Amino acid sequence: MKNLPLGKVYQLLEPGPVVLLTTARKGRADVMTMSWHMMVEFEPPLIACVVSSADYSFAALTATRECVIAIPARHLAQKVVDVGNSSGRDVAKFEKFGLTPVKARDVGAPLIAECFANLECKVVDSRLVNKYNLFVLEVVKAWTDPKQPNPKTIHHRGYGKFVVDGPVIKLKSKMR
Repeated sequence: MKNLPLGKVYQLLEPGPVVLLTTARKGRADVMTMSWHMMVEFEPPLIACVVSSADYSFAALTATRECVIAIPARHLAQKVVDVGNSSGRDVAKFEKFGLTPVKARDVGAPLIAECFANLECKVVDSRLVNKYNLFVLEVVKAWTDPKQPNPKTIHHRGYGKFVVDGPVIKLKSKMR
């Protein structure tokens, strides 16, 4: 075994896939790149995610208590990185990066047409926001694009490195 600097631990456990989180506040939609998230519960689906208080989207998520998690496939990787390398304070990201906002059914934040899945979410627990910037979201509506039947997701490995979802293997499991 070799010593690993603690600042690199996240590269081992990064949950992936990289997603896009959209918000809307005061008539302005924004999108940010996010990879710090995890499933917390299956039914109803609960997702914990970290949105830094330094991120432009933080204020909108805190105020509106709703968002969309849009899941991009491999072909959007460069746009995902470009979105993540810019701030909504300075850039209208939907326009700049050629993403198409689509009206959601249950939340004010838009879906992203180019993504293969979109999850409309509402904040159900914000007790850890002040301490860890951690929001717990409930998925209230989920959408998939049937024109993207076998998407390959991207997973962040840190410092500009990503891996692409690989082959599917099927093993016996008690889960359905």
